[in-house]
Amino acid sequence: MKIGIIGTGAIGGTIAKKMVTAGHDVRVANSDNGDKLQARAAELGAQPSALKDVVNNVDVIILSLPTMAIPTLPENLFSSVPDKVIIVDTSNYYPFRDAQIEDLQNGKAESVWVSEQLGRPVIKAFNNLLAETLLNGGKEAGSDNRIAMAIAGDDANAKKIVADLANDAGFDAVDSGSLEDSWRHQPGTPAYCTELNKEELRISLDKADKEKAPLIRDKAIEELSSRTTYPSHQEIVEFNRNLAIN
Repeated sequence: MKIGIIGTGAIGGTIAKKMVTAGHDVRVANSDNGDKLQARAAELGAQPSALKDVVNNVDVIILSLPTMAIPTLPENLFSSVPDKVIIVDTSNYYPFRDAQIEDLQNGKAESVWVSEQLGRPVIKAFNNLLAETLLNGGKEAGSDNRIAMAIAGDDANAKKIVADLANDAGFDAVDSGSLEDSWRHQPGTPAYCTELNKEELRISLDKADKEKAPLIRDKAIEELSSRTTYPSHQEIVEFNRNLAIN
């Protein structure tokens, strides 16, 4: 499958590396361009590409950008992209980083807002796992306690294709409903970055509280920022579990 990825940071870069390893044809673009993009692409085993080219002649486009960067994409970036091409949004909204986005502050699902900015349908995926989890937490299909990824969207076939990509990356997939339902695995919910298997993830999605989630999200950032030493990956996972589940 041909995959274009915009953004090569911790999440986008890890997805690129996983997709290359799985045998997909991957091209990447970021804001660096030039030698830095060439070096990053070589590190990932992907093909460096200009932004206008990364979205052309591909089957799937994965956006791995901070939420605040979505509106800065060129207005006509997807104008020549066929409707059949799947666009995946991996972003998570954090006001301290992304500023105050009124619609999101008022409760609009993050990926619904992203879809509106792009003028295209999107699938929400790869957002409820930490970068370290994506990098090292994958297992072979059928493994015990395989970590699961939530996938939301309004196109059942597109979600199935993205679920196959999640499997290629080493994770089970759980259909979390429509794009409107994608708030159930946004920051501050029990499904967010808590490394759950399929059964656990389904239960946690059902436990999500839309009003409490932003408060939990902001509390988590405040508490983690106040620490004098940065927590380990496992400590973050346990922190998220205790904060959102208990």
